[in-house]
Amino acid sequence: MSGQDRATGREFLATAIGSGAAAAAAPALLAGMAAGQPARGGPWQIGCYTRPWAELDYRAALDDIAAAGFKYAGLMSAKGRTGLVISPETSIEAARQIGDEARQRGLGILSVWGGQVPIDRSIEAAGAGLRHLVEACAAAGAKSLLLVSVDDRRFYQPFFQAVAECCDYAARQGVGLTIKPHGSLVATGPELRKCVELVGKKNFSIFYDAGNILFYSDGKVNPVDDAAAVAGLVTGWCIKDFSDKPQKDVALEPGTGKVDFRGVLARLKQGGFVAGPLIVETLAPGDRPRLIEEAKKARRFLEDLLA
Repeated sequence: MSGQDRATGREFLATAIGSGAAAAAAPALLAGMAAGQPARGGPWQIGCYTRPWAELDYRAALDDIAAAGFKYAGLMSAKGRTGLVISPETSIEAARQIGDEARQRGLGILSVWGGQVPIDRSIEAAGAGLRHLVEACAAAGAKSLLLVSVDDRRFYQPFFQAVAECCDYAARQGVGLTIKPHGSLVATGPELRKCVELVGKKNFSIFYDAGNILFYSDGKVNPVDDAAAVAGLVTGWCIKDFSDKPQKDVALEPGTGKVDFRGVLARLKQGGFVAGPLIVETLAPGDRPRLIEEAKKARRFLEDLLA
């Protein structure tokens, strides 16, 4: 990226915050996502990430996700050198093959978590990493790329500047950029809203995660209340529960912990999230037959939640 292409930090912040573009654009983004979804899923798409099968090859995860009755998958953890199904190191051809594997099992890909990009090196390096991940998502047929913010405050503004500079390119590739709460500098709804306002682009929105809101606040922040802060900005929901007995944990069956899923859904609907993906991220651990059964229960839980 040239100096002409990149605004200074002060210009970037002033433009993004002053425009309020993110909040104004979110309803249109939601409507566009809903309009582009296959009719078979209606306004909601229930999926499951590969994370519960992190110790297995991603193909085994896709097998079991399909066996549990899902029509959609999210790509996240998997056995391999990077620990991810798609990472900044994944070639475009490999990403295309991953998409083929999903389609062979009757699965659409709703979301990809591709890991961190090298913002510690430079904005240019982070931007190149983001663009490559976008291209990999497009090759795999994935609808969106899920991002996790930085933990080091020195890289906070540069990271979101890189995201802003990638948004239009991602939109042209048909890939939405999303962010979820993940502790540190982006642990709550207000902090998520700040991120979206900083970027100020139509193609950047929030995947809410009520389990993480509780986990990173040690159970002190109620997601039902917190979700009000992201009204108009949510286009997806990472489904995860939370327990603090005997210790903090999110590896449990959705609906068995402290997340009030009905309350959160009602609040998200009030804010305009009336269509889009709900993707199970965590399950109670076990062997493959157990994981399939847990995944089936999670799918039925979400179907009942949306009924």
